[in-house]
Amino acid sequence: MESLIDTLSRAVRGRVSTRPADLARVNRDGSHLHGCAWATVVPKDQRDVVAVITWARRHRVPLVARGGGTSLDGESVPLAGGIVVDLSGWDRLLEVRVDERWARVGPGMTNLALQESLAPLGLFFPPNPGSWATATVGGNVATNASGPRSFRYGPTRAWVRALDLVLGTGESVRWGSTVAKRSVGPDLVSVFVGSEGTLGVATEVTVRLAPRPEIREGLLVPLEPTARLGAIASGLSVARGTGLSAVEYLDGPSAEELANLDRFDRPRPGPLLLLEVEAGRPAEAARRVLRTRRALRGCGVRSRPQVFEDADALWTLRGRASVALDARVGERIREDVAVPLGQIDRLLRGIRRIADAERVPLYLFAHLGEGSWHPNFVVPPESAKAARVRSSLLSTALALGGTISGEHGIGAIKPRFLGRELGRPGVAVLAALKRACDPDGILNPGKLYPQEGGDGRSSRSPSGSAGGRRPGGGPSGARVPA
Repeated sequence: MESLIDTLSRAVRGRVSTRPADLARVNRDGSHLHGCAWATVVPKDQRDVVAVITWARRHRVPLVARGGGTSLDGESVPLAGGIVVDLSGWDRLLEVRVDERWARVGPGMTNLALQESLAPLGLFFPPNPGSWATATVGGNVATNASGPRSFRYGPTRAWVRALDLVLGTGESVRWGSTVAKRSVGPDLVSVFVGSEGTLGVATEVTVRLAPRPEIREGLLVPLEPTARLGAIASGLSVARGTGLSAVEYLDGPSAEELANLDRFDRPRPGPLLLLEVEAGRPAEAARRVLRTRRALRGCGVRSRPQVFEDADALWTLRGRASVALDARVGERIREDVAVPLGQIDRLLRGIRRIADAERVPLYLFAHLGEGSWHPNFVVPPESAKAARVRSSLLSTALALGGTISGEHGIGAIKPRFLGRELGRPGVAVLAALKRACDPDGILNPGKLYPQEGGDGRSSRSPSGSAGGRRPGGGPSGARVPA
């Protein structure tokens, strides 16, 4: 091992480390999974990334690219060992074109730092995941991250114009363009967004930008426990003149734990609706808040909202809901499914039936306006009960015309379910893309792709431990050195 790592140190100009503290930092993400990295490398530039991948192909060593390590399904955990390519230091805003509304960004720049850099220019990058203070733009791209504002603006995929990449072949490519529109076959940028570091390593991201609203007010609305959430989601989605850019939900137990952690001024106990209203002037903001309240009354919600003059303060508070549960209940299943708005209430009944049948506590967050739900089941994530809960939940979402992942991705936890949503032909297409971009299977092995067959019924364990077969059925290219 020592001699192998020595050859890596000679191949790159950046820093290579085997220090226990460095390895401990990259062996975890936001999930319950633990990795076993052999070393980390901080590449100096794109040439170094090419050198690392070329070295890894020669020695058949797994590589995992990493940004902020906030992924929730093990996407950045080195389960198969190997080398972690740490891009968190590539954190510069490289160029901004205000007239054309795009920016070139280093993949290690955090979402929050990008927003702060763009604010004086009157622009912003709309995706804002709950972990935006530490989640990187490269990580947003890898998982197609979303966040509260995706109600109006959509996920990361809608905001990426171009990518500078090094594929698993060691080839440097630029996919996409800075032009406003383009029609040159299937969109390779969209193919890469959400690929979880399994096709290549992004060294630069060109993102679209939006005009920054002059006013962004947050509304905290108390709900009755019996509120018809499906009707609220549908009603607000068609309401006119509200300027709504986010429609979020916290159930009563989650709101209670958040209040215990941060002692914020909660209107009353019970579930909460969290909204954002955008406007250009104060008078317009007042009109839009009034229209929003009328729309809520039309959905049966008559409580008066608490107003946050800075919506970011509300989203910072919402982002701490998971922190509150970490402190209160510890390890749990943190799932991520989405269904059509008309199926929200059926999904909720199904989620509660699962929790009752397995006798586990349940906490619920939601991007309500998009039908995207994060059920938190308090059960040891590696247990047989956890496997049953996850399987039942994902099956329920699919039966309602939904998806097994609204925004967290597949990672190492859900590959065996992928075939249930995409079918064998869909999984075969993904496997062909993987072979074309990463023929040796060195990039992030054990993530995203089913290990056998692709029908969602492989023998892979629910915890997502790395397997010995790569997409398409061939033997894994990565090896463990003696």
